Amino acid sequence: MKNIAVFASHGGSNLQAVIDAISEGRLIARIGAVISNNSTSFALERARRAGIPAYHISTKTENSEEAVAEKMLSVLETHDTDLILLLGYMRMLPVSVLKRYHNRIFNIHPALLPRYGGKGMYGIHVHEAVIAAGDKESGVTIHRVDESYDRGEIVAQSRVVVLPDDTPDTLAARVLEREHTFLVETVQRILSGEIPVRG
Repeated sequence: MKNIAVFASHGGSNLQAVIDAISEGRLIARIGAVISNNSTSFALERARRAGIPAYHISTKTENSEEAVAEKMLSVLETHDTDLILLLGYMRMLPVSVLKRYHNRIFNIHPALLPRYGGKGMYGIHVHEAVIAAGDKESGVTIHRVDESYDRGEIVAQSRVVVLPDDTPDTLAARVLEREHTFLVETVQRILSGEIPVRG
């Protein structure tokens, strides 16, 4: 059984989708650890409620960026991590983590990359940009993570129609709903080897 580590910064609803899929037998995997850069992240509480080890790791808990990277690697290795999911994680991972888990780190993004990606393109900002551009569709992208924001290899996308009366908030709600199901489907494809993990 593969061990997954999840990084999340805020509410953790995608984390909850994975927790639920595992508990219901739709995903055959184990979440070994949840890591957040935010001590008040509800993702940490979701992890604790599910009996998953939860860690706040940031420069508030460690005395340097190097120490943050070392702590992350220690936690990941302690829990025999096979796969890392960034589910609303608002920081770049340290280079040492990217190198150690090369091609085994995946991010979910609430738009159809390569459009609306990069620094500053997260959360409601993405949906505001989609509406402002008059796009007819948006969606969800899951991609490998490298040293650039949202530039890694795209492994899966799902489209969401932009309705004529959509606001950024209504579009965000529908895209998030799609994220929950599409994430689980894509993680299953990764675990089955259909999307290869090349460590």
